[in-house]
Amino acid sequence: MKQLTVALACAACLAACTPEATENSGEAVDAQPPSADTMRPDANDPAGGEGAMPADWTFRPDRMDHPHAVGADTTADVFFANMTPGWHVTTGPAGIFSHSGSTASGSYAASSDIHLFDPGDRREAFGLFFGGTGLDGDNQAYTYFLIRQGGQFLVKERTGTDTRTLLDWTSNDAIASFDAASGSSVMNSLMIDVGADTVSFSVNDVRVGWLPTDSVRTGGLVGFRVNHGLNLHISSLEVAQR
Repeated sequence: MKQLTVALACAACLAACTPEATENSGEAVDAQPPSADTMRPDANDPAGGEGAMPADWTFRPDRMDHPHAVGADTTADVFFANMTPGWHVTTGPAGIFSHSGSTASGSYAASSDIHLFDPGDRREAFGLFFGGTGLDGDNQAYTYFLIRQGGQFLVKERTGTDTRTLLDWTSNDAIASFDAASGSSVMNSLMIDVGADTVSFSVNDVRVGWLPTDSVRTGGLVGFRVNHGLNLHISSLEVAQR
């Protein structure tokens, strides 16, 4: 697999900031536990360093017995590397990418800007998963919201090896597809808005579908789902509790 150059404008580097030293007063200071926000992955300052495989992330293929290697070099079946802002992914087998700090429950919104590079004739799907639990075992479960080349979206649920369609493939003009005028890539902004009564699914600020909240698995990990043979740059991942 060839490592692909990303033709994206990168965010300005964050200035290093060192707090001023203060005189030791001799009094003990209680350490504050990290908040959920500080534990979430940061697209503008990804852990592990620029160009490296992202730290604290896990890839799980759909088939656990599928041979694969994940890394930030050309020998990996799944190329996964920090490329500020965000992460670059080239697959490889289909599967999910999760970060242990990216969790949500109750009412929240999860969003991501995903850039698709020329897919050729492939219409493989990609997007977000949410409500992830047990992702390292046989009882994995999550809901996923995907789009694909051609302008369609899908919502499904996985429990173990079984999947259930919640919203079948549906066309919507809000979903951008790669074409000759796209340049190096085409970007779609995906959002999942979990409310008390309704879960809404939006692409590029247009609601494309919805489901009753009590019919959807929503609490748990939030991450990416990428099918096989895709080349993506994911420039943001935001999870906001309400």
